[in-house]
Amino acid sequence: MTGQMPRPPDPVRMTGEVTADPGRLAGAAASRWRRAPGTVEPFLAESRLNVAGVVIVALVLLLAVFGPAIAPQNPDQINLFAVLQPPSVHHWFGTDNLGRDLFSRVLVGTRISVEVAAIILSLSVLFGTALGIVSGLAGGLADEIVMRVTDLFLAFPGFILAAAIAATLGPSLQHTVLALAVVFWPWYTRLIRGQVLSLREREFILAARVARAGTIWIATRHVARNVLSILVVQVSLDVGYAILATSSLSFLGLGAQPPSPEWGAIIAEGRGYIQTAWWWSTFAGIALALTVLGFNLLGDGLRDWIDPRLRGSIGGLQE
Repeated sequence: MTGQMPRPPDPVRMTGEVTADPGRLAGAAASRWRRAPGTVEPFLAESRLNVAGVVIVALVLLLAVFGPAIAPQNPDQINLFAVLQPPSVHHWFGTDNLGRDLFSRVLVGTRISVEVAAIILSLSVLFGTALGIVSGLAGGLADEIVMRVTDLFLAFPGFILAAAIAATLGPSLQHTVLALAVVFWPWYTRLIRGQVLSLREREFILAARVARAGTIWIATRHVARNVLSILVVQVSLDVGYAILATSSLSFLGLGAQPPSPEWGAIIAEGRGYIQTAWWWSTFAGIALALTVLGFNLLGDGLRDWIDPRLRGSIGGLQE
């Protein structure tokens, strides 16, 4: 007696209309927004040090813009009735030997330090990057000449070379800017040249050459945009160094001159009163240290975030 075997259940399941969960869609959209390359949240979530760097740098930039406007007193106003007053409600950072309010002087000095660093790096980046791109693309004798001149500048300790140039030109803030720009540009030339050498044999560069594209077109269309990420990282690191070098030269008497409220000049003026008026140099030194720390933290965070070897798909080549 034979019987029919029961048919196994149909593995194909019919599904009806699916209703989207608004909460899940919103969460997915938020996740995509956080992963977007133009947003700040992923960078801040990477490390607490990144948050600290962004907060410090943002505060420094705000003080550089609005510091002179919110300063409670004129930074150069002399008050002989308030000489060497310790920190108080009326003078948060105390006063110097001429009765000038140190809190106001430190606030105004923020703009001076940031402006000087911006000018130094603008000159160095523009000249050094252009020279590095031309050297890397041209090769041959032009590359050899540029590299030997760069090696000549790099053979001297950077700060000593800057001090020698500033002393030769004469002590002033303008000469300090020029001296530090001369010291900074070779580093950008060597950095960008190395990047260009790794790019010029890539397929999209070779294709542009086959299409008879000019060197200027290749440099602006392909090379410049691919070295931009590493350039941003290096600049963010060098801002702190530029501010520190400027203050160091001012401390030695080669930079800003009295009565300029530049941080290095303030520290130099107060070093003779360190035992009797500790606040004179201390608060300007703290401002300088925090500013350099903030830009260093920001630069380190950007390096780890943009570097393709550390971030995978972030910072890849743009053809």
